[in-house]
Amino acid sequence: MARPKVKKRTHQGASNGPSGKVPSANSISRTPKSMVIRIGAGEVGPSVSQLVKDVRSMMEPDTAARLKERKANRLRDYLTMSGPLGVTHLMLFSRSESGNTNMRLAITPRGPTLHFQVEKYSLCKDVRKALKHPKGGGREYTTPPLLVMNNFTSPATESESKNKIPKHLESLTTTVFQSLFPPISPQTTPLTSIRRVMLLNRELPKDGEDGSYVLNLRHYAITTKATGLSKPLRRLNAAEKLLNSQKAKGKKGGLPNLGKLEDIADYIVGGADGAGYMTDATSGSEADTDAEVEVVETRTKKLLLKRQKDREDGKNKTSGNGVEKRAVKLVELGPRMRLRMTKVEEGVCTGKIMWHEYIHKSKEEIKEMDKVWGKRRQEKEARKRIQKENVEKKRKAKGLGSKDEEGEDDEMDVDEWDSEGLEGDAEMELNEEMETQGEWEDQEEEIAVG
Repeated sequence: MARPKVKKRTHQGASNGPSGKVPSANSISRTPKSMVIRIGAGEVGPSVSQLVKDVRSMMEPDTAARLKERKANRLRDYLTMSGPLGVTHLMLFSRSESGNTNMRLAITPRGPTLHFQVEKYSLCKDVRKALKHPKGGGREYTTPPLLVMNNFTSPATESESKNKIPKHLESLTTTVFQSLFPPISPQTTPLTSIRRVMLLNRELPKDGEDGSYVLNLRHYAITTKATGLSKPLRRLNAAEKLLNSQKAKGKKGGLPNLGKLEDIADYIVGGADGAGYMTDATSGSEADTDAEVEVVETRTKKLLLKRQKDREDGKNKTSGNGVEKRAVKLVELGPRMRLRMTKVEEGVCTGKIMWHEYIHKSKEEIKEMDKVWGKRRQEKEARKRIQKENVEKKRKAKGLGSKDEEGEDDEMDVDEWDSEGLEGDAEMELNEEMETQGEWEDQEEEIAVG
């Protein structure tokens, strides 16, 4: 008898990893994961759609790189699936009726949400065209980038304008961006795993300007090159890399014919005309502005480096230290964005306004708004209590018993994953939608992370 077919990518118990084991909830929660989403996929235009793809590549590997939005998808759909998939951040790109491009950065499931207006942006293809030697796609995207932030905390002044962002909101913004990527430990993180840099530079407002919060985002690849070697040794290293690349591609050629030469220097450096195998243009010269760092080598490379330096100069006392100097250079990958923060909300895209760039309220108005939001919270708690009672009644009517008696919770806990982003009566319908999880089985693959 034939064995029944079982879906291996969407059903519970599927082998989602190389070891065939489903990752635990603890391992998922340790690594931040993100979704970069287009709101109104058919309305944002091709330029913003390409910007979303570039941002997804910048956020790799812990992001939904193959996410496909549907016109029928709403924000609550992504919020519902963010819990089981371990998604911690949502980056929502949209376009307003006036043509402005907006970005919202939200932390699931409770918020807060940072609203930005994308004043200027450049795509990855535009950045590559502007560079003389662009960096191609390689292993840079297998590890998260290194986050570097500058001027996120404004200097303290004696008289601060009321329009400026308060100190606690500056620290909140810093924490939100720091949580985008997993933290690094200088003692345990290998240097070879850091291949990219995401730079966020805040433009401090000048004298006489209002308290605007503007960020410039840049994305670079880190390249290194050995320094301290003579020109013939650099040419030998370049020739060895070229031969290895030809062998990898399956090209013939192998070692060159040196039968007509009397000395290896005639091949590397060249004769009287200086026409050697590697010229100065192809070997590349080290820029004077490159930063040099010292990298501790492994045991095998220490011995090779020591022998090589002893042959070149027997009086070199630093040959046994096992420290190699390398020049560090940054090559821009893109995209570029200039972000202007307009407001900060407590919840996920719907909640109490903590700060607004254009609208400022007095203390009395803030107290009135606190009363309104307090009343809304009480009504929300009452709705959730009624929701839970209705779910228990339905389960008992079906003869399933209560959740506590079964010891298992097949449904998502509404109290845990409820969000301010669910508007109005949409919260009342959430439990009924989650009872029919079969409707998500066909869509879960499309919005799966990675």
